[in-house]
Amino acid sequence: GSVHRVLLSLPQVAALQRQIFDFLGYQWAPILANFLHIMAVILGIFGTVQYRSRYLILYAAWLVLWVGWNAFIICFYLEVGQLSQDRDFIMTFNTSLHRSWWMENGPGCLVTPVLNSRLALEDHHVISVTGCLLDYPYIEALSSALQIFLALFGFVFACYVSKVFLEEEDSFDFIGGFDSYGYQAPQKTSHLQLQPLYTGCWTSTTTCSSGL
Repeated sequence: GSVHRVLLSLPQVAALQRQIFDFLGYQWAPILANFLHIMAVILGIFGTVQYRSRYLILYAAWLVLWVGWNAFIICFYLEVGQLSQDRDFIMTFNTSLHRSWWMENGPGCLVTPVLNSRLALEDHHVISVTGCLLDYPYIEALSSALQIFLALFGFVFACYVSKVFLEEEDSFDFIGGFDSYGYQAPQKTSHLQLQPLYTGCWTSTTTCSSGL
């Protein structure tokens, strides 16, 4: 129903919002993952509207992978274990040194270019970011945490709705079971036998008779 579509639209809106900021930050790995997630959400909406339990099961299976990916993003930005943002450029497939868009555009952040810095690489410049109310690693971690929350909610929703659809399909098959076996009502046969009727006519010279 309409409520189901609205509930499934929430992850879609959140994924689109995240996709925009990842594009602005040239984060190619999240861009690819977000695209796959958007396709999976569309598949889940289609399965809900068309009463296709298989599509909802596929959507639920994808959400398990989506939770794992977002958990990795949280660990990456918070530098859990051996992960390091200064050494690992996984989010850009090691093609550039771009960081999260929120690094320079976070709430309250003041960006100051550092001139004549020895740390600057070719075609790059060094900046100093100060005054941020919330540093970008925490913004990215919170964004991934929101995705995990929506994914868990979507997983429960997909499992419940697919279970309802499967029960409805089973009940429909039970009601229509007689038709599947080609059941036909017995037909009454008549024991009356018809005999030919001989008819005749008479004229002034010939007499015709009829009989059964």
